[in-house]
Amino acid sequence: MLRRFTVAVLAAIAGLSVSHVALADEGLPGVWKNPKGSVHVSISNCGSGACGEVAWASAKAKADARKGGTENLVGLQLFRNFTPQKERVWKGRVFIPDLNATFTGTAELVGYDALKVRGCLLPNVLCKSQVWTRVENTTASLR
Repeated sequence: MLRRFTVAVLAAIAGLSVSHVALADEGLPGVWKNPKGSVHVSISNCGSGACGEVAWASAKAKADARKGGTENLVGLQLFRNFTPQKERVWKGRVFIPDLNATFTGTAELVGYDALKVRGCLLPNVLCKSQVWTRVENTTASLR
C-alpha cells in the first residue's frame, strides 16, 4: 500500500515537472515590444531553440537602423539560436541593428508579459538589459 502511494506521488510530481517545463518553453514564443515600443519582435521556435525577427518597427527605428548600416529592419532576425539554459532562461546571439553587430545575449521570462533581454559585448562585460513586454493583440499593435 505504501509503495503504491509512493509511486503515485512520484508519478504526480514527474507529471507536474514536465508540465511546468513545457509551460516555460511555451512562454517565450509570441510578439514582444522593446521598452520604447518602437520595435516588435516575433519570437518562435526554430531548430532546438528560438529565434526572433522584427515584425514591426517605427519610422525612427528604421532610420536608426539604416544609419547603423542595416537597410531593412522589418523581417530581420534579431534573436538567433536561443537555447534553453535553465528554467525560463535562454541564451543565444542578439543582433543590434544600430551598431550592425551581433553580441551574446540572454532572455529571461520574468513573468508571462515580461521578458528581460540582456546583451553583452563580451561575456558579462559591457552589458545592457531591457525588459520587453508581450504584445497581446498583434494585429492592433501593428497599425
